[in-house]
Amino acid sequence: MRSRAEKLVWRARSTGTIIATAESCTGGLVSAAITEIAGSSHMFDRGFVTYSNEAKQAMLGVRAETLEAFGAVSEAVAGEMAAGALARSGAGLAVSVTGIAGPGGSRHKPEGRVCFGLAQAGRTVVTQTVEFGAQGRSQVREASVGYALDLLLSALDEGA
Repeated sequence: MRSRAEKLVWRARSTGTIIATAESCTGGLVSAAITEIAGSSHMFDRGFVTYSNEAKQAMLGVRAETLEAFGAVSEAVAGEMAAGALARSGAGLAVSVTGIAGPGGSRHKPEGRVCFGLAQAGRTVVTQTVEFGAQGRSQVREASVGYALDLLLSALDEGA
């Protein structure tokens, strides 16, 4: 994980890209992975930890209608979270994470389902869902952090 975060910090600094995060199930772990790296203050603006639906609405502008129609664990909400983080920060690139780390879940939204959003200035928000499986809360959260870092790296590589 550390090597991915180091690569992200270096790549963002070299391109002058400022990054923000919007996290639910990871509870700030993506931000922590980034800010663990020396020099991250040059490329990391802020992280929003929006665990509750109310926080998603108040801090990121996620619409109540979206939450009601799709639920917090959905690509629609992940997209609004990423767009909100981008709009409410000084960043040019934002990633969001919302999912069911476990234990629990349902037939329609199983444990290990995590939705991601990626917002970049001047581009359409991209969302995706990953099924990490019921491997346990810590493992799902760790896998989600790695995936979020990879999304950010891919976005930086595409912009090069």
